[in-house]
Amino acid sequence: MSTDYQRAREALGTRLKELRLQAPAGRLTGTQLAERLGWTHSKVYKLEGGRQTATTDDLRAWAEGVGQPRDFEELDARLKGFESHIRSWRRQLAAGHRPVQDNWNLEVDRSTVIRAWEESVVPGMLQTADYARAIFLRYAELYGSTHDTDDAVRSRMRRQEWLYAAGHRLHVLVWEAALHALVCPPSVLTAQLDRIAGVIGMDTVELGIVPLSASLRIPAANGFWILDERLVIAEDWHAELWLDDAAIVASYLHVWDTLRESAVYGADAQNVIMRVQRSVRAY
Repeated sequence: MSTDYQRAREALGTRLKELRLQAPAGRLTGTQLAERLGWTHSKVYKLEGGRQTATTDDLRAWAEGVGQPRDFEELDARLKGFESHIRSWRRQLAAGHRPVQDNWNLEVDRSTVIRAWEESVVPGMLQTADYARAIFLRYAELYGSTHDTDDAVRSRMRRQEWLYAAGHRLHVLVWEAALHALVCPPSVLTAQLDRIAGVIGMDTVELGIVPLSASLRIPAANGFWILDERLVIAEDWHAELWLDDAAIVASYLHVWDTLRESAVYGADAQNVIMRVQRSVRAY
């Protein structure tokens, strides 16, 4: 968990404790508040200690439970402030995958130059519909989220229109391992590899493949996207990180540049893709 996120969570917990101790009807113990709200007492102390992230409903119940309902808006604003950068999958996917894709589309539409690194999957902006569908289904199973797969696929496919607008530029790096990953049936992966090969030579796309045999200056860690050097979007298993601090963006740019040194392009990238295609057809 990021230090900034944890500090914000602890600050919210401190504020919750203040409200409990300053209840208009008299100071409440944690146990008394837990009984009033029908919670375990450990939940109260975890929230106050910054060891658990409150939900909007938790904050509303807390404000009412301590007799200070007007403070709910302040508490909720604090929560939204630090969750705008750390977007937990549990919360994002409560309404399905389509809204997440729509939010991505808004940011992509605002961008002119995008850099991407993916080490485990084909980048979303280069996916076929069938490959995207397989990915969404895998994550829906993992997180138990709403199955709005077709809507999510349509939203992701619309994002690819960005690639055909003059003045746009996608610089994308893909680790060869992502091209081998059978997160879909072999026939779907074969078609996806054809799609990847087809973007080589497009004037809006620069595709670099980092071969498995390449010497790496740094480990091939988690994927991330850099939009116009103003925003980084990175994924972890618990959350999607939206990072707009200039120093953090600069760090990701440095990582991207370092990974780029191991990539091959043009005919060499085509050769890597063809080699992977031959291995997939053998399955």
